[in-house]
Amino acid sequence: MSPEYLGLVLLAFLLAGIFVGFPIAFTLIILAVVFGYIGFGPTVFYLMVFQTIGLMKEETLAAVPLFIFMGHILEQAGLMERLFRSFQLILAPVRGSLYLGVLATATLFATATGIIGASVTVMGMMAAPAMIRAGYDTRLSAGVITAGGCLGILIPPSVMLVVMGPVVGVSVIHLFAAAIVPGLILSALYTGYAMLRSFLNPALGPPLPLEQRATSYGQIVREFFAGVVPLAVIIFAALGSIIAGLATPTEAAAMGATGAVLLTAAYGRLGWPTVREATLKSLQTSSLVLFLAVASNIYGAVFTRLGTGTLIAKSLLALPLPPLALMALLMLVIFLLGWPLEWPAIIFIFLPIFLPVVQELRFDLVWFSTLVAVNLQTAFLSPPVAMAAYYLKAVAPRWDLLDIYRGMFAFMLLQMAGLAIVFFFPQVALWLPTLLFR
Repeated sequence: MSPEYLGLVLLAFLLAGIFVGFPIAFTLIILAVVFGYIGFGPTVFYLMVFQTIGLMKEETLAAVPLFIFMGHILEQAGLMERLFRSFQLILAPVRGSLYLGVLATATLFATATGIIGASVTVMGMMAAPAMIRAGYDTRLSAGVITAGGCLGILIPPSVMLVVMGPVVGVSVIHLFAAAIVPGLILSALYTGYAMLRSFLNPALGPPLPLEQRATSYGQIVREFFAGVVPLAVIIFAALGSIIAGLATPTEAAAMGATGAVLLTAAYGRLGWPTVREATLKSLQTSSLVLFLAVASNIYGAVFTRLGTGTLIAKSLLALPLPPLALMALLMLVIFLLGWPLEWPAIIFIFLPIFLPVVQELRFDLVWFSTLVAVNLQTAFLSPPVAMAAYYLKAVAPRWDLLDIYRGMFAFMLLQMAGLAIVFFFPQVALWLPTLLFR
């Protein structure tokens, strides 16, 4: 068997192992060693060492545990609760005020943390009881909470973008700038949909009852400044310093983590249990992502050395399709992969396979990366995995899982509309990086 076809067998075994339920990282390493040894002998062991050392020298990846730690510390600080409470008081007389408050809170908080589980969980704990008391529609409420919570995976500083940059070979700073406008467009689509439905059918989102409104304008002002001003400081420390060119992503992540610790201390919530829990969660998530990065890097090196990546690229380029249609085909494959797989697996394993095709078609890699990021965000709202649904169900047990899924479906369609906007109008993603850096 030729090395190229041996690589196809390797890919088939990987997909089979993933669907059976084997741990992805260990599956990658074992298959890479076995098939690499069959393909080119003991050289595979030297390849493992060089690939591991090379990846660990990537300084940008040091931002991953720092951004994750920042997100978990901010979760403990109660910043999202203060922010949501301020929007709840300001918007109380408006139809669908809680929908608008959730989405505004999620959009702003997404600029401070990129951890989906934390965002959806905290938002569900805060908003679900208030929505139930106010008589809001279960499905629309569930859709708003899950869709809003998933914005953190796209809007910078996003851990997914930090990881994607070195894999695709583009600047993380450029990716951050490119993702801002698409993230805001998605937030606007969610908000417009929820408010339009509340306007057409007030029973879906009535104004809050008098007992849930502010007692004075002073209370509104106090809550607003207590929730927004500290967040603005964190945003400037983490994201503003990157966009302004004052710091690298790793340095900005360190500044953001430090700011989050100081803010938690200012709120009187910084104690040993808080630090311990945030550190352990950060260690778990970072270990998962970085170990998968090493495993997939070894797998990708074996796959490329066998020549299968070149074979797949040539086969795709030989299809009688125009460039945009071929790009749409790649986006469809990534969308389908997002159903059974989490985003790290797709970025580390499949993006390197698709990358030669994109480069041969001469598409802008920043635009391509933004498309992938928007596409992967859809996976959090797409069954059968749709992790956002399970996060919400855990903190809102009164809501039926089927109703949560149904509520998420409309927002998944809005997500696909946002993907289409970025696909057909590349300047949506490229305008800000061009303005700032070129």
